[in-house]
Amino acid sequence: MKITLVADVYGQGNNGTAITAKRLVEQLKLRGHEVKVISCDKNSDYVLPKRNFYCFNNYLEKQNGVALADIDEEILRDGIKNSDVVHILLPFKVGKRAIKICQELEIPYTTAFHCQPENFSSHLHLGNCKPFNNWLYKYYLRTFYKNAHFIHCPSQFIADEITKFKYKASKYVISNGVAEHIKPMNVEKPEELKDKFVVLFVGRYSREKRHDLLIKAVEKSKYKDKIQLIFAGNGPLKTKLEKMSKKLPNKPIFKFFPKDELPKVLNYSDLYVHPSDVEIEAISCLEAITCGQVPIISNSSRTATKNFALDEKCLFEAGNSSDLAQKIDYFIEHEQEKKELSKKYIEYAKQFSIKNSIDKMEEMFCDAIEFYKEYYKYNPKKPIKPQIDYPEDNPEKHMLLVKKKQKNTK
Repeated sequence: MKITLVADVYGQGNNGTAITAKRLVEQLKLRGHEVKVISCDKNSDYVLPKRNFYCFNNYLEKQNGVALADIDEEILRDGIKNSDVVHILLPFKVGKRAIKICQELEIPYTTAFHCQPENFSSHLHLGNCKPFNNWLYKYYLRTFYKNAHFIHCPSQFIADEITKFKYKASKYVISNGVAEHIKPMNVEKPEELKDKFVVLFVGRYSREKRHDLLIKAVEKSKYKDKIQLIFAGNGPLKTKLEKMSKKLPNKPIFKFFPKDELPKVLNYSDLYVHPSDVEIEAISCLEAITCGQVPIISNSSRTATKNFALDEKCLFEAGNSSDLAQKIDYFIEHEQEKKELSKKYIEYAKQFSIKNSIDKMEEMFCDAIEFYKEYYKYNPKKPIKPQIDYPEDNPEKHMLLVKKKQKNTK
């Protein structure tokens, strides 16, 4: 297949969506597909200009390491034309225009839901404002997803969430997948950490990830003198978190680990904690349990990650640092139980392999290509909007409805 990826963010190592996009491209190419990328990243096949947010450019690019793409009509059309299918990752300016171009050129397209409203609202200090986040779900629908017939959802959690807001397109629940180089291996701790109990968290240094909660929990732990925190990642709150953690006996390690080094850290750590309030999937947690790490996960109602917990002891009350401290202490004191759980997590994580994910992505692309053959044949001038015409969350029934419409217009 000739597949084109439209990705506002691509190539940034500290952004989950960008990492997922790059991994998807690599895996599709390994299977012999011809894949092109349209983004504002200089390593893309078709490089778009960056959007200008004026006084906020410094905050977005330098502090967050994120740049969004702007429209260049000629580049977009060149990248999209002759594609068998176009996959659009984000519901922003370029994504909206890409859908219109696909419809004009009669090219099949699919979309994805990678940007949870809270990922945006947290930057405005509105991450916990339910009315605003609900408005964002509706805004995404009204301006982008109403024209989507196929949506890739990285978890059942987010598929259920958007269904609540009447997203009626076909939802394909497909994990972003754990890369093959992430696996259990025998790795010795670095010499300076051998007498420490290493607690790891992998995630961007941003408000919704709740690094602060883990720092407070370690302060309350009976074993705080023994615990060594590792915060793998990068982001705008690094300086603030460093200041906050000065009271800890062992200074946390703040570091972005490259692709070849992260698997070692995942394997030599003693415990993995995922305190985030907001998460569509949390591939970092999946990577940890793939390596046999026992996780302690926030039970927040806004995160899919809690569904990975195989034991109640692996969940803590969202926002409660005292409860988190107790769960950390429990696993420090019950090493044998942790070892038994580790084996269960390794087996459980096998279903999230990148191979399985790419199999399902290929299936979605093939379904879209088949569907749009009929869609454009019968509706070349007036595209059907699924939110109006498709009451069922089922591509086969969508197809029957398209044919029925065509028959009634003869």
